[in-house]
Amino acid sequence: MNHAAKLEQDSSKTIFGFWVYLMTDCVLFATLFATFAVLRNNTFGGPSGKELFSLPFVLTETLILLTSSFTCGLAMLAVHRRDKKLMLVLFGLTFLLGAAFLGMELHEFRNLAHEGNSWRRSGFLSSFFTLVGTHGAHIATGLLWMTVLLVQTVRRGLTDNNIKRLTMFSLFWHFLDIVWIFIFTIVYLMGAV
Repeated sequence: MNHAAKLEQDSSKTIFGFWVYLMTDCVLFATLFATFAVLRNNTFGGPSGKELFSLPFVLTETLILLTSSFTCGLAMLAVHRRDKKLMLVLFGLTFLLGAAFLGMELHEFRNLAHEGNSWRRSGFLSSFFTLVGTHGAHIATGLLWMTVLLVQTVRRGLTDNNIKRLTMFSLFWHFLDIVWIFIFTIVYLMGAV
């Protein structure tokens, strides 16, 4: 096997491995959604989602995250055109939107806890904080990963390796957006109705 064929095979294994990772994350989130579904009415006499959630706030959060997915997609188009400058601008914008989303999520958590509605108050709140917090931890990890990738790209350029890494990051970021759409629908919309 020649060197180019071996590199392509290694790349295929890496991408396959990353898809396996995403599927394990699907199982993790499916488990958290199932737990939330079981505990969503277990308020222990405390408030339910209807009393706690601000749909306009969460809708703003959702639009910010979906816009970050759009800018991430545009950044990947720039990557494939080998337009490093545009790619850096678009990923920078993706980072800012992701950080704004995470800031809003942390603000919501702080307000809920400040009002006495922490994860310890009820099964409902425990499952809410676990599900939404796990998504937030993934966003924080994605922001760190994006930073590392952008530094590598600035230093080394759009090498084949960096393009592969950026592609995997893009899949991860879009996956988080899909998970958030389910959170928005199942936790917030259904919880507020």
